[in-house]
Amino acid sequence: MDSTKSWGNHTCSLSEESPTSFNGDDDSKIDLSQKLADVCFESKEDTFESIAEVSKCNDGYVLSQRKFTKELLQDCELDISKPANTPFPSHMKLYSDQGDLYDNATLYRCYVGKLNFLTNTRPDLDFAVQTLSQFMHSPMIPHVLALQHTLRYVANTVGQGILLRATDQLTLQAFFCDSNWETCPSSRKSVTGYVLLLCNSLISWKSKKQITNSKSSAEAEYRAMAHAASEVAWLVRILEELGLGSLKPVKLFCDSQSAIHIAKYSIFNERTKHIEVDCHFTRDKVLEDLIELTYIPTIVCSLVMFSLSNSHFLSSRIC
Repeated sequence: MDSTKSWGNHTCSLSEESPTSFNGDDDSKIDLSQKLADVCFESKEDTFESIAEVSKCNDGYVLSQRKFTKELLQDCELDISKPANTPFPSHMKLYSDQGDLYDNATLYRCYVGKLNFLTNTRPDLDFAVQTLSQFMHSPMIPHVLALQHTLRYVANTVGQGILLRATDQLTLQAFFCDSNWETCPSSRKSVTGYVLLLCNSLISWKSKKQITNSKSSAEAEYRAMAHAASEVAWLVRILEELGLGSLKPVKLFCDSQSAIHIAKYSIFNERTKHIEVDCHFTRDKVLEDLIELTYIPTIVCSLVMFSLSNSHFLSSRIC
């Protein structure tokens, strides 16, 4: 099956024999495009197809892993007959030393590993997977129950994926960052999460536990903001190399007024004097006009990072 796409004076051809070939007038841009394509298609064809399936709709294209999801659920040894509306049980806290040991740790690791692969097109699973992954070494019954809930949610949303909207203007439109203070009940560490949108299309996201403890919620939010600013800086550089200009300043949305105030103004007081220097990376990017900090309500930030109540989660789903 062959396919050819054109933009400007450049043409990209896709075929089974030659995954990518480029033609055009600008040799430097052709060389850059060829290198990027070689990186994207360096894996085997069947592996690439299992990562994402592309389907067309009225609003654009949908990236999903329907086939992989069905294979994951087909021989599931856990009871997933009852559907779940959230990827993680609401208000559930998991501990590493509470509960009875699960007698099949290999099965737990297998399912969590497959769910981790599924997050390539399912940002709504990111928080649940990073939480479940912390107990791979010695899973207990409560951990398996949480895993079962996540699998029930996956079974209820088999075809869900990422919508890449069709648009004439390729601009980095919005960015959300958030942090849940002391999310981990064992280490009391916070969880960082961010979502990056290109023309209302999801292109980058992360949910990860912070490596250090924060003394306040404002500090936890400020650390999350630093991680988000780093991702913005990297992505802006990549997009500019591909010829997309006028991206700056990128709006960085955050639900903490205190963190925004710390990043905008050089104020070192009891709340900020203990924060590491690398966290002030955000302030540098604000001064460089790379990012513009904007306040946004908490509910919008919470899709990737935290499991919400059923009604709130369903109303804030973006993919």
